[in-house]
Amino acid sequence: MADDNITRFRFEDIGKGRDDWMRERELLQRFNDEHTSHEERQALLLELFAEAEGANVSPPLLLARGRQVQLGRKVFINSNVAIGGGAPVTIGHHTLIGPNVQIITGTHPVDPAERQRWAFWAAPITIGENVWIGASAIICGGVTIGDHSVIGAGSVVTKDIPACVLAAGNPCRVIRELDPPDPATLYELNP
Repeated sequence: MADDNITRFRFEDIGKGRDDWMRERELLQRFNDEHTSHEERQALLLELFAEAEGANVSPPLLLARGRQVQLGRKVFINSNVAIGGGAPVTIGHHTLIGPNVQIITGTHPVDPAERQRWAFWAAPITIGENVWIGASAIICGGVTIGDHSVIGAGSVVTKDIPACVLAAGNPCRVIRELDPPDPATLYELNP
């Protein structure tokens, strides 16, 4: 992960953006309310995320800094997914995210003196098109997952995963290659 992609924060940064954080909490509470209609949820997605046109997200959703998250067309996010930020998250078109998945851009230093200062940093996460991420997987900051790949349930992804592979485990590693899809017919059922 290139050092220039890392966003660094210190204790002094925590109060910045408080109004945005409060607004996000309010929108998220409405999104997760069991009485909120599907139509209202779809409208709330457009306020919660930087981009979410045509995405489908099942509540409850845990979200921090959603305005840094871009959801591609026909993305499906199952219930209890956590997306936490500090750095941009991009999720490609037609990607499926299983329940209880965590997509977390931030981390804390190993040095205890730095942690006492509430220091942390965040690195972008990019998930390609037509990816399937199995239930309870954890995607760590700085990771890119290539198009058409599958991440097994419960995996902990700490390094980049190439396109068209099945990867699983803790730490997540490539199990086998997958046949690339035929681009001529790939999305014909879901334009």
